[in-house]
Amino acid sequence: MESGRIEAFKIDAQSLQTILDERLVEPLFQPICDVARQTILGFEALSRGPEGSELESPNALFSAAQRFNRLSELELLCREKAIERFAELNLSGKLFLNVSPNTLLDPNHPRGETLQLIQQYGLQANQVVIEVTEQDKVDDGFLLLKTIGHYRKLGFNIAIDDLGAGYSGLKQWSELQPDFVKIDRYFIDHCDQSLVKREFLKSIIELAKATRTAVIAEGIERAEELALITQLGITNAQGFLIARPSAVPLNAYPNTLKESSQAQGNVMHRGLVKTIGELTHVTPAVLNGVLCQDVHRVFEKDKQLMSLAVVDEQQMPMGLLHRDQLTEVFAAPYGHALYAKKPLASLMDKQPLIVDEQSQLDEVSQLITEQDFDIRRHIVVTQGGKYLGLVPLRAILKHITEEKIRNAQHANPLTMLPGNVAINEAIEQRLLNKQDFTLAYIDLNHFKQFNDLYGYASGDGVIKLLAEVISECCIGFSGFVGHIGGDDFMVVFDGDDAEPLCREIINEFELKSKSYFTHEHVKAGGYWATNREGQQQFVPLLTLSIGLVSPHVDSCHNSHQVAALATDAKKEAKRYRNSYLFVANKRRPTVAIVS
Repeated sequence: MESGRIEAFKIDAQSLQTILDERLVEPLFQPICDVARQTILGFEALSRGPEGSELESPNALFSAAQRFNRLSELELLCREKAIERFAELNLSGKLFLNVSPNTLLDPNHPRGETLQLIQQYGLQANQVVIEVTEQDKVDDGFLLLKTIGHYRKLGFNIAIDDLGAGYSGLKQWSELQPDFVKIDRYFIDHCDQSLVKREFLKSIIELAKATRTAVIAEGIERAEELALITQLGITNAQGFLIARPSAVPLNAYPNTLKESSQAQGNVMHRGLVKTIGELTHVTPAVLNGVLCQDVHRVFEKDKQLMSLAVVDEQQMPMGLLHRDQLTEVFAAPYGHALYAKKPLASLMDKQPLIVDEQSQLDEVSQLITEQDFDIRRHIVVTQGGKYLGLVPLRAILKHITEEKIRNAQHANPLTMLPGNVAINEAIEQRLLNKQDFTLAYIDLNHFKQFNDLYGYASGDGVIKLLAEVISECCIGFSGFVGHIGGDDFMVVFDGDDAEPLCREIINEFELKSKSYFTHEHVKAGGYWATNREGQQQFVPLLTLSIGLVSPHVDSCHNSHQVAALATDAKKEAKRYRNSYLFVANKRRPTVAIVS
């Protein structure tokens, strides 16, 4: 048994030596995406050993290197191959290089190799991010800090990898003051289903804001995880859902993510509201790398200027600098001397709120409230991923308030749901955008007899109950709920979930509405009442008629045509004595016959 272990040991040593001698390392690249700007932030370089060998996997390869004290040589080889291939493929964004702290501290590890390599292959230092993994225990923290400081002085960005998975965590964050922090995938995995993980992510976001650090969520494999981290305010993402590591990676923002973000953008009660682009002020931006003293002069020349966007050479937003941040620093003792010649990146907010010009105001308002932004600040607006201008938060909230007041004026006073004006606007918006949707016309059956027998208070109670049932059934689904008046409601569905939701509304209402009847009437399934002709007839318990129509957006030109289709569908549903959902095949308006 012992001899077997020695033999395997020798094979590993020889295999590793062959890999180092013949440079048999294959670099792969996994994209890191900025989902807010819909751009590629950069690529993490990953290394593999010879395909099919016992050292193909990175774990086996680096474990063997560490076992035989060849880690420094292997990391240098991987680094060179990654830089060479990154330049050869002309990949966009930054190159993220994994570096073990113990390698950095190895006295035999050659100095200046990384800078020499990037110069050799035509890269700039600010294109490269040195990722320091947190999983390795470091004995000499002071020396590591000094080494990282050396890299930073050369112009490299610094990142802490696998935050939360290792030894020093927050201490390392505090001391290294990284540009990026990558959250370990443990905290991302099914974070949408874990309150503890969600709270951890929130605390990381707050720390990142305070330290002006950009956060990257690693290991995203599910759309629900991406939706949650985006909602919380983490815009940089990496994982199999976005793209797997590849020798020749996709060098553009994935179309699948664009479609996903569009689907997530649909929200309940969305009416005809303005886009953020209509409020945007086209404000000049400054290039990343400009000195603080130069930016201070810009603010001094224009007293009305409160914020400046920071962009790269391709006009992609990198951050935001506020006048009061700079003023406060320069006003402090020795502040001017300390910061005048420093690049503005040392003071700017690296995680401002960045939205596309087509974003709806209510969606942006939700982002503002969820991320707890200072009301005095601005947000950055982009057009096709490039900087367009700034919008004061006050302007957004002012317009949102005005919109809410206008909707309240037209809301139904009994249910406070949007009324006819808002319903028509919601339909018109979808027709204008050529956005497919389904419209449900919901009507109470036998309501007049119930109202006459049980009184108006019970009648109002039943209408409010129906409003609550519809709203509760539609929580989390994209669409719009409106109250036409009386016992008539309309629901706009943007997804393909209209039929099951309508059936759920029927079931929930029939169950809950029984509480408004006496025990005898429930047991009998109805009650006797006098009709309009003065005759006694048996009236069933309250039921629902729902007409469902999917209008052809190219054939319907206004909300009245769509409403007419829904009304016809509802009339068909009313022909049935019990609750009924009628799904109409007719999608186009009736053409008027002119004689």
